[in-house]
Amino acid sequence: MSLYSQGAAQSDPTVQPVPASVVEQVDAADVTLNNPRRAVIALGSNLGNRLETLQGAIDALEDTPGLRVKAVSPVYETEPWGVDPDSQPSYFNAVVVVKTTLPPASLLERGHAIEEAFDRVREERWGPRTIDVDIVAYADVVSDDPVLTLPHPRAHQRAFVLAPWHDVDPAAQLPGHGAVADLLSGVGHEGVLARADLELRLPE
Repeated sequence: MSLYSQGAAQSDPTVQPVPASVVEQVDAADVTLNNPRRAVIALGSNLGNRLETLQGAIDALEDTPGLRVKAVSPVYETEPWGVDPDSQPSYFNAVVVVKTTLPPASLLERGHAIEEAFDRVREERWGPRTIDVDIVAYADVVSDDPVLTLPHPRAHQRAFVLAPWHDVDPAAQLPGHGAVADLLSGVGHEGVLARADLELRLPE
């Protein structure tokens, strides 16, 4: 079911509510998060209602058992990467910092599920998309696994990741590459515009 249709489903009398006991168990598990790991997730959208989609993805992450969203960055507007100028709409980008007990592979699966819920279609590399959910870093893990390379292999080159990440954590370190502040100084802010008129909400 698309996340856009959740509101309608809640008013559908044929939809059975989740038992309160189950909700309490999930909430308790999330609150206690035994030995959680810190992860950084980059979000991007350049189709449809971009701000609404970013917020929907953040809310979906928060709704994930074993995960809590701890920080949400400002919104940046950026030019599409790797394509001809003006060939696609601009992106809205943001970074969220989460604490989670999910292993990296499960976090990746959750990200893909969120993309699918927003009808993300993978037709071409660098193609437009309703939502991108990318794991930038997971604790201090460094892995060259082709399914999930950690940290993200191009994060250190991308201002649209580094700038919002630096906003929410000025002392952040990208494993294997050093301080995010230094990386951002190296790549500069060209092609990324802070949108102070737009705001994403930290889930309650």
